[in-house]
Amino acid sequence: MNLSLHPTAERANEAAESLLAGWLTASRVQTLMVAAGNSPLDLYHRMAERRLPLGHLDVFTLDEYVGVPRDEPRNCTNLLRRSVAEAWNLRPDRFLAISSQESDALASAQEQERRVAAAGGLDVVILGLGQNGHLGFNEPGSTADSVARVLELEPISVEANRKWFGGEYAPAQGVTVGLKTILAARRILILAYGSHKTAAVRAMTRGPISPACPTSFLQNHPSVHLFLDSAAAGI
Repeated sequence: MNLSLHPTAERANEAAESLLAGWLTASRVQTLMVAAGNSPLDLYHRMAERRLPLGHLDVFTLDEYVGVPRDEPRNCTNLLRRSVAEAWNLRPDRFLAISSQESDALASAQEQERRVAAAGGLDVVILGLGQNGHLGFNEPGSTADSVARVLELEPISVEANRKWFGGEYAPAQGVTVGLKTILAARRILILAYGSHKTAAVRAMTRGPISPACPTSFLQNHPSVHLFLDSAAAGI
């Protein structure tokens, strides 16, 4: 695991931006999976400001809240459509999202994995780090070979969801691409900022490799780049 430690999240995102720009403009990079949430938003904005020629990318979303209205602006799909697909000037048909509707959430995540496999896998994945060590909505207990599914979320994740939606929603279910697809990506960029992520960072980087901390499986990945601010690193 390649560790990049910086005094602030802003400085960490500057470094992450430089690395990501090089990756996404490489001739062989065609597929990208993106996560929503607070941590990567500044990175996406920085990439948009570069105005790079990224029209060759197929962009997949990682996960989605289940049971929140489809037109809710803070859904993963709507947030990522604005901050990645539209901001990076991608064609709409090259942005592939997961549904928040309970009736078709699972089928859409399974279709996401099918399309990723048909494209030859993921070249790059951008991830945030859950406070309980989850990746996407792969909560503790998720195995390395897990596939797309709908999960009941742990209380700490439900509370994080409540804060994200300003108390209007507190979804207790999430739908996610499985760890099998994530861990097969050729390059992984993961961001963790703030003292509330310190314990999860420690478990991810120093703890035993176990389903109890899904991010710990990244220890075995050949190309993971972890960007931390000093608060998340606990220094």
